[in-house]
Amino acid sequence: MAGKRGNQTVRGMIQSMAVICAFAGVIYLFIPHDDSLDPIQPVDYRVELVTARRAAPYPVAAPAGLPADWKPTSVTFRREDGHAWHLGFLDPDGQYVAVEQSTEAPRQYVPRVTQQAAPTDTTQSVGGESWQRWEGPKYDALVRTDQGSTTVVTGTASYERLAQMAAALESESGATPSPVPSAAASS
Repeated sequence: MAGKRGNQTVRGMIQSMAVICAFAGVIYLFIPHDDSLDPIQPVDYRVELVTARRAAPYPVAAPAGLPADWKPTSVTFRREDGHAWHLGFLDPDGQYVAVEQSTEAPRQYVPRVTQQAAPTDTTQSVGGESWQRWEGPKYDALVRTDQGSTTVVTGTASYERLAQMAAALESESGATPSPVPSAAASS
C-alpha cells in the first residue's frame, strides 16, 4: 500500500506542474508584450549632477553636446566614498562608457573603476589636455589627474569613443548642468 501511495503523490505533482505550466503559457500568450522595445531606459542625471557639483571639492565633469544616440544609463554620487561621481552611458554602438571622478588616491581608485586596468606609457591628447591610456581585460580607460581629483573615462568602448566622451566633458563647480541629451528626454 505504501508503494501505491508514493506513485499517486508523484503523479499528482506531475499533473500539478503540467497545469501550472499550461496556465503560465496562456498568460504569456495573452499578456501584451513588445520584444522590440529597448529594455534599457535612459536616466535623467541632472538632479544628481547639481548635487555633486555643490558637494564635491573638485569641478564635477559631465558631457555637454553629445549626440542624442548616447544613452545615459546610470548615475551616482557618494560623498562618503571620496566624493565619487559616476555617470554611465551606452554609446551609439551599444558599448559601455563611464565617467568616474573621485578624490581617492589614483593608484587605488583607477584600477577599481576600470575593472583592473593598468597604465600604459601612451598618452592621448583630447581637447588640448593629455590623458593617460590604461588597458585592461574588461575595460580600457583614459585617465587624468587634476585639481585634487582623478577623472576616468572608462568602459568597453573603443579609445575613439572614450576620447569622444572625454572631449564632451565640461567641469563645473556649483553650476547648473547642461540639458540631458535629447534621447533621454524623448524616451
